[in-house]
Amino acid sequence: MNAVLIAVALSLVSAVAYAAAAVAQERLASRSPGAGTLRLLGSGAWWWSVGLNASAALLHVVALRYGPLTVVQPLGALTLVAAVPMGARLAGRRVSAVEWKGTALTLLGLGAILVTASGPEPNDVLSVPEALAVAGATAALIGVLSRPGARPGLRHASASGLASGVASALTQTVTVAATDRSGPVLSVQVVGVALLVAAFAAGGLLLSQTAYRGGLGGPLAMVTLANPLAAAVIGLSLLGERLQGGPAGVLLALAGAGLASWGVVLLSRATPTPAPVDDDHPVAAVLALEPGSATAEPALVPRPHDPGHLTPATR
Repeated sequence: MNAVLIAVALSLVSAVAYAAAAVAQERLASRSPGAGTLRLLGSGAWWWSVGLNASAALLHVVALRYGPLTVVQPLGALTLVAAVPMGARLAGRRVSAVEWKGTALTLLGLGAILVTASGPEPNDVLSVPEALAVAGATAALIGVLSRPGARPGLRHASASGLASGVASALTQTVTVAATDRSGPVLSVQVVGVALLVAAFAAGGLLLSQTAYRGGLGGPLAMVTLANPLAAAVIGLSLLGERLQGGPAGVLLALAGAGLASWGVVLLSRATPTPAPVDDDHPVAAVLALEPGSATAEPALVPRPHDPGHLTPATR
């Protein structure tokens, strides 16, 4: 099978897993908007989302071994496409016409980008100085975006997308270098860059959890746009990746990017009123679970007319 086709297939499954994780994170954030990191660590629902993210990341790593960043990263936009019906299903509503339109435009744009981005298996990797320079510049930009100010959800989402995009670029360096038989598997380059990948991946996860306090559509759309943008800049400027088709290919890629961006904007603006959550739905029940809620006993309070008799409190 063609290496690019393998990368595309793995990226599709990865996008679905990322979408499920994003929906889980958003629902948890909406129920506990002020929850800190320590409280999240005690939440089973949050660890389920971490597991989904980890599975998606593993598939993404393998995809990067077979396909260039300019192919694998644009497919990450399918995370938003998959998250829309997932979120609607768990919220007990139908997907709106605007959401379907945004989905179609996003898919058309991605198709155009893939036609021009299809290339050979990646061989170039970032050197240690290049990896450190990229990590330093990204960390500084994330620090600026994470400062207190207006629209924190979109700014944190932008920072999360940058962190994830850079982690993908660094991951490609690790996978290609580690599978290169001409050198040791655990070289200084592999170990050092792997540590940077872990740092940016964890940072991106925590930043997205913070961003989803303001809802799913807008923040996830921003993550979806910032992630491939950061990776594409690195791939085209440092890894020698090129778009196919010459000037016509560039125009087609720009047109595809415009369509995909329009679709993402429509998806981010589509905010239908959600129906009451169906607590009988098995997935919804898991996502709604708070730490200790499954075993907590109802609080006992005195009955007004009978101080000596204790009854369960009405919640």
